[in-house]
Order: sequence, then structure tokens, then C-alpha cells
Amino acid sequence: MTHDPSSDTKRPLSSLDQWDDDVKRRYPEPAPSDDCDTPPAAQPKKKKPSEFRNYRAEARPSVKEFYRLNHTYQTVDFVRQKHREFLPLRRCRMSVWEALRELDKLVDDSDPDTDVPQIEHALQTAEAIRAQGHPRWFILTGLIHDLGKVLCLFGEPQWAVVGDTFPVGCRFSEKIVFSEFFAENPDSQVPEYQTECGIYEPGCGLDQVLMSWGHDEYLYHVVKDYLPEEGAYIIRYHSFYPLHREGEYTHLMNDYDRRMLPWVKKFNPFDLYTKSHDRPDVDRLLPFYEELVNEFFPPELDW
Repeated sequence: MTHDPSSDTKRPLSSLDQWDDDVKRRYPEPAPSDDCDTPPAAQPKKKKPSEFRNYRAEARPSVKEFYRLNHTYQTVDFVRQKHREFLPLRRCRMSVWEALRELDKLVDDSDPDTDVPQIEHALQTAEAIRAQGHPRWFILTGLIHDLGKVLCLFGEPQWAVVGDTFPVGCRFSEKIVFSEFFAENPDSQVPEYQTECGIYEPGCGLDQVLMSWGHDEYLYHVVKDYLPEEGAYIIRYHSFYPLHREGEYTHLMNDYDRRMLPWVKKFNPFDLYTKSHDRPDVDRLLPFYEELVNEFFPPELDW
């Protein structure tokens, strides 16, 4: 009998924020480049490449279990199934603010270490971008980039919502975190998927590549018609750490990807390093962000 991953009730992470914190532990500073706008004083000492694999020993058992599930069940067939299920965007209609309020429900009692609403995390990211004088669309991208996590409220398991994203349908890179868990993935037994390009052509472009299913791909389809292409690209690939931090899968990129990828790298430090115990004044900030959201989005979006 074939196992149905949708029936798996395990919740290995105490909260979705635990994955964010885990990524930050693996990548403790922005990669030094001209694309990084994080002030030098805010950059901790660069982690040596040899120290990366020590992460395996440091990672919590809950994180390892999360990646075991993610790497076992993220297959070509699973991703295609989720595209059919979610990407007609017929589940509901709601505004950006309604989606942010829905995300607040993900905090509730599931995480004993934090009671900070998701809207505050969103504002911390957006405010850090705003403080550096970036365009309004970039600030908005910071505000909404995690809204795809509403998938959890639609019944999706954590491993199909968050996690480092990666292509399916071709050989899994050994630089993907906990890559050994791919041994249990059925696609590992499909010869067609075991070459560098698999079912794709070299240089085909990432928009032709099936990425593991999660909040990035989902939100991209919700907002892509309303944001500048740079913002939509950031949302779609901001969790693709095997590419923008490990340099893998560049053989699938085309010229468009090479033009867009610097924006993901520019955004990444704001995503990882802006969480703070200093809570933003939501009431004070709300008028600015209400105006910003109304500038780009209609009153309701299809989800």
C-alpha cells in the first residue's frame, strides 16, 4: 500500500519560526558582496566552510525530523499534485491584511518561546528595508514575503510549507541540507531524474523547473500580477538556499535568472537578520503600510 503523505500528522517543529531560526544558524551572516546592504557593523564573523557540516550535530532532532519528512515526500508527482490542488487559486478571496491576521494564528500556543504575532515579524523585515531607502515595491515585498505560510491553515503539513526549496525531477544536490534523507525519496529510484539536468534542458530557466512545494511558489502565483518582476522573483526563490547560498543548480539558469538573482541576494539579509526583541509599533506604522498595500494590490486577492 502506498503511503499518503497528506495523512502524516507529525509536526516536528514547535513553530514555523524554528525553521527560520535554523536557517540563520546555518548561515550566520550575509554573503559579503556588493549586493548586500546590511551595514558592516551588523555582520558577524564569517563562518568557515568547514564549520557548515558541524550544523548536523547542532541541529535539533525536531529539525532533522522535519527535513526527513520534507526530503522523503517532495517528489515530482507530489509537486504536480499540489499545483493542481492550489494554483487555480480558488480556495478563497481575502486581502493582504486578512492573510496577515490569519498568519497570527500560527503563533498561538504551539511555540512556548514566542508570542510575537507574524505581522510584527513582517513589519520588522519591511522596516529594515525601508530604513535603507529601498524602493516601495521592495519594502512591500518584505512585508508580504511569508504570506504563503497560510498553507498551514489550509491543512498543509509543515514540510510542505517551509524548508529550503530545491528542484525536483533532477539529481538532488549533496549541498541541500540533510541531503542523505533523499535516499528515502521515491524519485531517487527513477533513472530519468538522476542526471544533473534530469527532465530539464541546460539553461532552460528556473521558471521551467518544478521546485519543491511550499510557501514561496504558492505566494508567487497569488501576487505575481501585482508586483514588479523583481519582487515576484524574490518571493518565488527566497528559500532556494541551495542556489543563492551554495551556488548549486546554476546550470538550469538563463539570462533572466542571472539578472534577477542579485535581488534575492539583496533581500536575503533582511529576511534572516531583522528579527528583534524590540517590537514594532504596529499602530504607528499601520497607516504607511495600508497606503503601500493599496498602491499595489486590489482589496482582495484570489488564494
